[in-house]
Amino acid sequence: MYVPSKVFFTKGVGKHKEYLASFELALRSAGIEVCNLVAVSSIFPVGAKRISKEQGVKLLKPGMITHCVMARNATNEPNRLIASSIGVAIPRDKKMYGYLSEHHPYGQTEKNSGDYAEDLAASMLATTLGIDFDSDKAWNEKEQVFKMSGKIVNTFNVTQSAQGDKNGLWTTTIAVAVLLP
Repeated sequence: MYVPSKVFFTKGVGKHKEYLASFELALRSAGIEVCNLVAVSSIFPVGAKRISKEQGVKLLKPGMITHCVMARNATNEPNRLIASSIGVAIPRDKKMYGYLSEHHPYGQTEKNSGDYAEDLAASMLATTLGIDFDSDKAWNEKEQVFKMSGKIVNTFNVTQSAQGDKNGLWTTTIAVAVLLP
């Protein structure tokens, strides 16, 4: 059984006339282009340690099968606003798993996209932990309830936004949680 022991977060943006090449350039921007990425669902592993992007990239080897949670968005529409966000919610109880969420909107600012992804991850964790909250409240109000419960220790987001290239090149954004052994 493989359970990741380290997690790092990264983001990137790429622009190119070809859709796939713009994605490759976003991976290069994020520093993870050497990996064969395998997308997984949204659980922050029990006991996993968050490491810096710099530390994480040093552990990558070309061709390595690398599990990740990725938010990805692309457009070739000039000036269209896109974003990719990973939201993170980590419980206080070190024996409990956390949540990662992916959000990839059109027309949302980086802040709004990041707040949404963070809210989504925290809400998923809160329901798992049995925290009572009003899902219709704004993120900043729910955040206070979650933190005051003492059951959620940390929430944050990693977000990349960009405007579509004015000349119609493909523009791709990614936000990634990279899971390592």
